[in-house]
Amino acid sequence: MVNVLMHGCNGRMGQMISQMIKNEDELQIVAGVDSYTQVLNSYPVYASILDVQESVDVIIDFSTASAMKDLMMYCQEKKTPVVLCTTGLSEEQVTEIEQLSQVVPVLKSANMSLGVNVLFKLVQEAARSLANAGFDIEIVEKHHNQKIDAPSGTALAIADAINEAMEHKYQYIFDRSSTREKRAENELGISAVRGGSIVGEHDVIYAGLDEVIEIRHTAYSRSIFANGAISAARFLVGQTPRMYDMSDVI
Repeated sequence: MVNVLMHGCNGRMGQMISQMIKNEDELQIVAGVDSYTQVLNSYPVYASILDVQESVDVIIDFSTASAMKDLMMYCQEKKTPVVLCTTGLSEEQVTEIEQLSQVVPVLKSANMSLGVNVLFKLVQEAARSLANAGFDIEIVEKHHNQKIDAPSGTALAIADAINEAMEHKYQYIFDRSSTREKRAENELGISAVRGGSIVGEHDVIYAGLDEVIEIRHTAYSRSIFANGAISAARFLVGQTPRMYDMSDVI
């Protein structure tokens, strides 16, 4: 049996994963970490990961950027693999995570769903075909009104995938309200919408002369992210130290 630590256990994703793992034959959650320490499941909950006493084989993290320091310290000390799903990380934190992956297996993904990870490949292919034909590219993402970071980590990952395919020619533009000038050729606009209970929607717009192509992914339930995180945790146990992503799992 694989012992899982749920980091951010009392959040929406933490609770969903906790319920879904109850049906797993190979995994069990033995402890959770959350600033809100009320026990909502059968396992103990700690305010700090540094206080966890249970033996842990892998960590699933759906917490906040502010919790990364202690998480990485724990993984470094215990040599525990970690599935990192938290978004809104700083460049410094990303660098520290890359350094951590040199000593423990780390799977980091802005989005855990199978569909989104296929989307990354689709937007690259479309960009290669359309960008050089004069098509402008814009990304619009929509999420619920409780989401803290904007734009979403997935939107940024989509932009990065496109930029990688196009040899990093694009400059990301998040707000045009402060300028009064026409769109530059190398712009890649990223817009965020927040409202209601939208689970997640990402539109990639390729706008050319007299024609528009759109590629959209819509999440109707958080279960797609939970399933991906559980699959990633199962995959990561026993792997050698390096940085992984969902393409390795798929």
